[in-house]
Amino acid sequence: MTGTIAALAMAMALFVSSHIALAAPVIRKPLVAAVGAWPFRLAYSVVALGLIFWVVAAYNAAPFVEVWWPPTAARHMSLSLMPFATTLVVCGLATPNPTMIWSEGRAVLGAGPVGIIKVTRHPMMWGITIWGVSHLLARGDAASMILFGGMTVLALAGAAALDAKKQATLGDAWDAFAAKTSFWPMAAVFAGRTRVTLGEIGWWRIALGLALYAALLAIHPWLFGVSPFLA
Repeated sequence: MTGTIAALAMAMALFVSSHIALAAPVIRKPLVAAVGAWPFRLAYSVVALGLIFWVVAAYNAAPFVEVWWPPTAARHMSLSLMPFATTLVVCGLATPNPTMIWSEGRAVLGAGPVGIIKVTRHPMMWGITIWGVSHLLARGDAASMILFGGMTVLALAGAAALDAKKQATLGDAWDAFAAKTSFWPMAAVFAGRTRVTLGEIGWWRIALGLALYAALLAIHPWLFGVSPFLA
């Protein structure tokens, strides 16, 4: 079902709610106990993939309904925020983190947070959040507000859910790890609970994040049919 704003809103609502619901321990635990961890992850991935295809199709087919017209300053802010988004995503992927599905959780916990994880224990989620906010600043139509607003809500809710899940499964080990980092970016650094340098984050990771930003600027018109400088 596509072609209307309502269809997009329904697709986005199901995408966000399914992620939050299936990550909740009260739902996840009995399902994992019934079918096993990997079958659950496979089913979870199939559901997520199907819903994201629906979201993309519904967004592309949705009519343009103007809600507000972003001023030039908002568009400039959007372009200025995106390097932080891409850098957080790249650094998050390239740094050991017990919240990542492929990470050896307890081994990483024992070593303590390093690099970008000292800035925030959810760099990827914050990268997605900043990406969502930057697009909300640049796009004022209803479909874009639903898509990028929904992704922003999902990223923040997902990060909070990950914290709750890890605390429930890892207990004191997670508490000790979390005490040396923070949910909110730079909160642990400002509070004096940890220290971090750009060198520790990794200059090569930062460079890759900025290169990704430059690549996205270059291919954005080809991929999405609109230039970020003219959106």
